[in-house]
Amino acid sequence: MKKYVLGVYEKAMPNSLSIKEKLELAKQLGYDFMEISIDETDEKLSRLDWDKETVDDVVIAMRKVGFNIRSMCLSGQRKYPMGSLDENIRKRSMEIIEKAIKLADSLGVRIIQLAGYDVYYEKGNQKTKELFLENLKKATEIASKYGVMLAFETMETPFMDTVKKAKEVVEYINSPFLKIYPDLGNIKNSSLIYNEDVLDDIKEGKHLTVAAHIKESIPGHYREIPFLTGHVNFRECLEELWKIGVRRYVTELWYVGQEDFEKDIRFAVSIFRTMLDEIEKEH
Repeated sequence: MKKYVLGVYEKAMPNSLSIKEKLELAKQLGYDFMEISIDETDEKLSRLDWDKETVDDVVIAMRKVGFNIRSMCLSGQRKYPMGSLDENIRKRSMEIIEKAIKLADSLGVRIIQLAGYDVYYEKGNQKTKELFLENLKKATEIASKYGVMLAFETMETPFMDTVKKAKEVVEYINSPFLKIYPDLGNIKNSSLIYNEDVLDDIKEGKHLTVAAHIKESIPGHYREIPFLTGHVNFRECLEELWKIGVRRYVTELWYVGQEDFEKDIRFAVSIFRTMLDEIEKEH
């Protein structure tokens, strides 16, 4: 039995597929689990209002396929951030996080990856940071009640674009249910901005990092860069993550209309399964 698990981001597959079909495909292509997306679109946010019958259908699908959803990427708060100066937006943000935690509990999801933004479509300031921390504390208390882990993704904006910055927030909240879930593509770009070593930044997350997104990037660009065509030093990053105890990884790639999307997913699982197998063997 392997000492790690490798998951795939739901958005690597067409939205036209049902969740059951996505689970079947991800299993067939060699993954261990799927990470579900709750992004800022109405279609994905509506999942937070699934009734019991719909949730039961998803759980039954997981059991029939023999393949689970074990993490959730909650990027929907980008549109409704916890630090917004608009009280109505903050209220909606807290509704989203509470519903997401309850959905995670019902599905058996272990980790909710939070986007590390105080605000996104607004201009941040000291007040937005204070509001963000105030509401984050409330969100973490809800997560604690349900036993669901919250963990910050390192983003592309200065508010939380490094593991070190995420660590400062996590240590401020000081809860066993708030950790770090870094994005390798994002922190690689940040290492260039701050002229720092990305491996040193990964080390900042020791004892706090619960999983990692494997994503490619190039300077100044953070999305939809094909694996091994950018500048992320994956082998070194994964080895550093392994050294600090990380054993859960998700390949983050997107379906953008390509006919041969399965080829991209198969390539991703192949190269990173090989890397992780080598690292496991060496350690």
